[in-house]
Amino acid sequence: MSGNPLAVLVSTTTPPEQVGPTAALTEELGFGDVWVAEDYFCYGGFTAAAAALNATERITVNLGVIASVARHPAVTAMEIANLARTHPGRFRAGIGHGVPFWTNQMGLTPKSPLATLDECVTGVRRLLAGETLDVEGKRFTFRSVALSHPATQPVPILTGVVGPKSLKLSGRIADGTVMSVLAGTKYLESAVAHIREGIPEGSTQQHEVPTFALFSVHEDSQTAKNAARASVALYLAALGPHNPLSGAFGYNDRLAELLSDGGTDRLTREMPDEWVDELAVAGNPDEVTQRVRALLAAGATSVVLAPVTPETATDELRLAAKTVLPRFG
Repeated sequence: MSGNPLAVLVSTTTPPEQVGPTAALTEELGFGDVWVAEDYFCYGGFTAAAAALNATERITVNLGVIASVARHPAVTAMEIANLARTHPGRFRAGIGHGVPFWTNQMGLTPKSPLATLDECVTGVRRLLAGETLDVEGKRFTFRSVALSHPATQPVPILTGVVGPKSLKLSGRIADGTVMSVLAGTKYLESAVAHIREGIPEGSTQQHEVPTFALFSVHEDSQTAKNAARASVALYLAALGPHNPLSGAFGYNDRLAELLSDGGTDRLTREMPDEWVDELAVAGNPDEVTQRVRALLAAGATSVVLAPVTPETATDELRLAAKTVLPRFG
């Protein structure tokens, strides 16, 4: 991670040809890192990372996150090594279970998500280090597999997970855990506690917690919060009323009620303002600053701003760079 704890996510609604220019703007404005994603079936994560790396000079480019089952770990390791060697010290990748809806579409849902993630991350690490693998795992097989061009220096590997068992596993096998959007302060505090349970069993005691956040900023607070409201509702509807992110705040009973009688439309109209305040980074520059500070205090090592309105994203990032970013320099 770079020096400033504020980073920017290039939304997967961004056309592929705009990934590089958006990354270049992020660097120009002085944000700490830039992140690309791999939401199936939008832009590709590794190709987007390559575009962002080629368009920038100094900033770290992070891929968060790819599904462990979308590629064999040997192919994932090959892709990571290529970018890490081409742009030394500027690329990191995250690996997760995968969003069930998307993995189901591809017939790739693992029988044991924990074992699959463990085998994937461990295999990637060993291959990047130059090892030859002969392993018959529960999910992945390696038969005399070695990279012709392994990494020339250590490459941090992160995970993107949510549940307690997965968080503990991440503490053991990864260099960091990417927190999903809607990860508010109460969830973050509990997630970090689970991660810390696994850290003593791992090979490193340092663990980053970059935290994605739905983001909107405007000099008029209500304008920004109104913009974020629909995105918060959309993500809550996708997660459903039994998710740990909103559950940490005690919202899930009310969430179930709103979704069962009216769906996303009713949720958008009627969810309490508190939900937007707690689950997004939205408001005027002072409020955005306060929200970022609260997330950092709860355990985030960086806050990754994910603009919710593509049409105004550039203007909002410029406003944040002018009014918020200097407070975290």
